[in-house]
Parts: sequence; structure tokens; C-alpha cells
Amino acid sequence: MSQAELILAFESSCDETSVAVIKNGNEILSNIIATQINSHKRFGGVVPEVASRHHVEQITTVVDMALKEAGVDYDQLDAVAVTYGPGLVGALLIGVTAAKAIAFAHDLPLIPINHMAGHIYAARFVKPLQYPLLALVVSGGHTELVYMPAAGEFEIIGDTRDDAAGEAYDKIGRVLNIPYPAGKEVDRLAHLGQDTFHFPRAMAASDDLDFSFSGLKSAFINTVHHADQIGEQLSREDLAASFQAAVVDVLVEKTLHALQAYPVAQLVVAGGVAANQGLREALTAALATSAPAVELIVPPLRLCGDNAAMIGACAHIELAKKHFADERLNADPGLNFAHA
Repeated sequence: MSQAELILAFESSCDETSVAVIKNGNEILSNIIATQINSHKRFGGVVPEVASRHHVEQITTVVDMALKEAGVDYDQLDAVAVTYGPGLVGALLIGVTAAKAIAFAHDLPLIPINHMAGHIYAARFVKPLQYPLLALVVSGGHTELVYMPAAGEFEIIGDTRDDAAGEAYDKIGRVLNIPYPAGKEVDRLAHLGQDTFHFPRAMAASDDLDFSFSGLKSAFINTVHHADQIGEQLSREDLAASFQAAVVDVLVEKTLHALQAYPVAQLVVAGGVAANQGLREALTAALATSAPAVELIVPPLRLCGDNAAMIGACAHIELAKKHFADERLNADPGLNFAHA
């Protein structure tokens, strides 16, 4: 084993082919990301078969680039880590197969990583995590409140009952003729408009910590379609601002409720929607008023989306616990955390 712990990490759960070399769980030596956004834009979303084909084409090149940039050879590695779920089964299988091949060819431990755990552990590149902590995971496929009593332990205490927040952004983006992925542009437009439509805040006042965004999505679409039918011109900026305010209000309200029920010192916001400036601003303001003792940790923008560095950070914890897989490791597209 090398003096410094070096992990080669793979992420291929959706439409990013990423390989990273991570030192001691908190230092990025390389983090190569081959994005497929331009290939999927014309379809308005990710096409699984297209994603898988791109992963096959890119994976070996990305591995070579990650090792070269890090200045590391296979014989210096301590382990190989890979996302095995959740995600698109075909896309996951490319990363799992490549990681298994390298691990067993070079007699290295193989560490299976939950993609959502990876998103949370992207925060380790900002500062050390203190347990217990609370994580708000918001992405295209997930909206969850996760309680972590200790390192590598995850309990879902709040979950979406239908659409994830990021999924809702992409769906209303299509109505506004915003190319996929729509989140960044909706966020930009929202900062130029006002919440004049007052869309519903579903489940904001419910006793549980669950979310629902399908009603908001439907209200938005119905508002735009009705205006089209009567020839009324609506402000795209105000539509975006009203939609984003409804999403953010619910996310913030539920998070504050969770902090009351689960006292922690740190709140991690993770996932693609963690890049949303409106959400960052609202959470910062809410914590300053309602939970000033709680430290907000949000990964840098480059680590909010899917990337292998976050998988390597999480793998550092699993390596210490010797949570290894063998040649039977398979993709698990429906993988989830346990519910509390």
C-alpha cells in the first residue's frame, strides 16, 4: 500500500462518463468528466441507449486521462471504487464492468458506492464532516432529506412522493422552450422576475418531511397552456421566478422542520440542484434566522453535478470499513438508502 491512500473512482450512472483519482479521501488529483449534454439536448432529456453507447466510447480514454493527470500508475493505487446504483442500468454497467476489470487485473479491492452517497460526500472537499449531520439531496432523479448518524450511515427521513425537483425543472423548461438541462437557465430567469403567479407549495404544511412537485408542475403547465389558448403573453421571467419560489419554499420549509426533529451541527446540500443560486440564497438566509448554529456546506459548482471525485470521497469511508465487492457486483438501478 502506498503512503498516501489513492483511489481510482468511476461514475457513469447517467450521462457523464467520469473517472477520478482521489488522495486520502479529500484531495482531487484528477477528475475527468466527459459530458454528453449536446447529444441529449435534441431529445429534451437523456436517452438511455445513447448514454450507454457514449460511455462505451469514452470510458478507456477517460481512465487514461485521469491516471495521466494525477501522475499515478496502477501499481500505486489502493482501491477501485464505482457507482453501482441508482441510475440507468446500461450506463451503470459500463462503469461497473470497467472498474471490475481494472480491480481484478491489478489485484485491488473493489468498492461499490451508492451514487447518492457520493453526492453527499462531495462536501468532504469543502471541509471535514461532523456527525450526526443532515443532508438535503436534490437532483434530477431524487429529492431526499437524509440523516447521517455516523460516517457511511444513511437514513431517509423525507422523500419525494412523485417528481424530483430537478425533474420538475426540466419538464417546465420544455414548456418555456429551454434546452435540456433547464435548471441553470430557469434559475437565471428567476432572478430577473417576480413571484406573481403564486404556484402551490404542495405538502409544505404537512406533518411529515416528504415532498411533492407533480402538482406544481401541472399548475405551471396549465397556466402556460391556458395563456396560449387565449393569446395572452406571459412573462417568462415571472413564470420562472414563481416556479422556483414554490420549489425553494418547500425545500427550505421541510429542511427547517427536519433540523428541529434531528439536531445537527452541519447541513449538507448536494446533487445537481444544489448548484441553484436561488436555493443556496434561501437556505443561507433561513439558517441565519432559524438555525444559526447549523453550518451550511454546499460543494463547489463543479462538484454538484455527477462526477467521480465524489465517488472517491465516499469510497475513502468504505475502504476504512473494508466494504468490498467481488466479481458478482452488478448494477442496481433502483438502489436506495434505508428509510428511517
